[in-house]
Amino acid sequence: MADERFEDHLRHPRGQGDVPSGAHCGVAGGAACGDLVRIAIRVEGDHVAEASFAASGCGAASAAASAAIELVTGAAVLEAAKIGTRTVDEQLGGLSAGKIHAAELAADALARALGGAVAADAQLRLAPGRVLVAMSGGVDSAVAAQLCAEASDEPPVAVTLELWRDQQNDADGSCCSASAVQRARSLAHSLGLAHLTLDLREAFRAGVVEPWIAGHAAGKTPNPCVRCNGAVRLDAMLELAARVGAAELATGHYARVGDDGLLRAAADAAKDQSYMLAALAPESLARMRFPLGEMTKPQVRQLAADADLAVAQTPDSQDLCFLAGTASGAFLARHGGIGERPGPILDLSGTKVGSHRGAHGFTVGQRRGLEIGGVAEPLYVAATDAEANTVTVGTRDQLHRSEVALTDLKLYRPAESVDQARLRSHAPALECRLNGEVLELKKGAWAPAPGQTAVLLSGDRVVGCATIA
Repeated sequence: MADERFEDHLRHPRGQGDVPSGAHCGVAGGAACGDLVRIAIRVEGDHVAEASFAASGCGAASAAASAAIELVTGAAVLEAAKIGTRTVDEQLGGLSAGKIHAAELAADALARALGGAVAADAQLRLAPGRVLVAMSGGVDSAVAAQLCAEASDEPPVAVTLELWRDQQNDADGSCCSASAVQRARSLAHSLGLAHLTLDLREAFRAGVVEPWIAGHAAGKTPNPCVRCNGAVRLDAMLELAARVGAAELATGHYARVGDDGLLRAAADAAKDQSYMLAALAPESLARMRFPLGEMTKPQVRQLAADADLAVAQTPDSQDLCFLAGTASGAFLARHGGIGERPGPILDLSGTKVGSHRGAHGFTVGQRRGLEIGGVAEPLYVAATDAEANTVTVGTRDQLHRSEVALTDLKLYRPAESVDQARLRSHAPALECRLNGEVLELKKGAWAPAPGQTAVLLSGDRVVGCATIA
C-alpha cells in the first residue's frame, strides 16, 4: 500500500506547475543535498485557495511535494498549519529512512509558503480565547505555549520567526535560524498546535543587523535586541495575530504588565527581560501576554519536565541570535567589511600607551584585549573615536559619570516620574532624575557606553527609554 501511494504521487503529481497568481512561495533544499522543492500557496480568507509545486532532484522530492499539495489544497488555514514531516510521510504511506528527507523538504517549503500567504492575505474571524504564541524552540516559549493551551478551550496558534541564515553560524545555538524554525515547528505539532513560519530576514537585516554594524563602525555599542523587539519582531507577530483571529500575542519573555498598562520587571530578577522590551510601543504592549512573568527559571523547567517536553533541559542561548557561535569581530569583517585597522591607545592626557587592532572592537568599560603593560593600576576603555581610530583608556575611578547624555528619547509617562535608570541589561537600577535629555545620577554610573540603551523607570515600571549619547 505504501509503495502504491508513493508511486501514485510520482506518476500523477498533484498541483505540479506554475505559481498561481498572487501566491506566496516557499523553497527548501538546494546545492547541499541536491534536491529542491518549491511550493506556492494562495490564501483567501480562512482557507488555502490554490497551491502548486515544482521539484528537482530525486523522485521522492516530487512525490513528497505532491502529497503536501494534496493535503493543503482547500484546507482551512489552521489545519494546513498542522501539516509537518510526519503528515507528509503518512500521506505517502510511510517513507524509508533514505527518503524521509524528501518529506522534511516538502514540509519546510510548505511552512514557508503558508506563513507568507497567511501574513499577507489571511483574515480569520476573531476567536475568543485564541492567542498567538511565539515559539523559538526553547524551553521558555514551549512552557508559555503549554500554559496558554491550558488556560483556554481555544488552542493557541504558534509562530516562529526566521530572522537570519548564515552557514558560518552555529545553527543549534541560534533561536532564529532555519534549523531553529524546524525544531519549534516539530515541538508545536507535538503539542497539537497549528504552527506558522514568518520569514523576516530582509526586515531583520535592514532594521537590526545593518544598524548594529553601522553603530560599531561609528565607535558605539548598539543594543540590537531592544531595536528588534521594539521595531521588527514583536510588531510583525502582532500583525499576524490579527490575521489568525487572535486578540493577543504571548511570548516566553520574563516580564510583566502592570494594571496601569506599563511594562514591569519580572518576579525573577535574575531572568528579567523588561530591559529588552523597553522600546515596545504602549499600544503593542497592550496586546501582549507574558505567561512566565511571575515564575522562576527552575519552576519553568519543572513544568516542562512534568509535561514531558523534549526541551525541558535545553540550555539557554547566550549569543546575539545572528552571531550564534560567531565572534563579533569575524561577523563585522564578513558582513560589514570592518576588519583589522591598527591604531594607537591613548591615556586621558593624549599620550600613546599602546596599540590596538581596530577601535570598533572596543567598548567603553572594556579591559580585556588592551594588552598594556607597565601600568600601576588597571586601565579600561574610556572612549573610542572611530574616525581617528583611537582608543582612550583611564583608571576605574576616571570612568565614573554623574551625568549621562541621551538621544532618541521615548517617554510613556511625564519626565518627572523617572526616578531610576538601568544602563545595561542586567545592571542594577540607579537613582536619577531626567533633566531634558540628560540623566542626572545620584551616585554616578561606571562606564556608560555610547549606543547602549538607557531604560527609564518609575519604581519597577518602564516609563521610557533612550540611547546613551
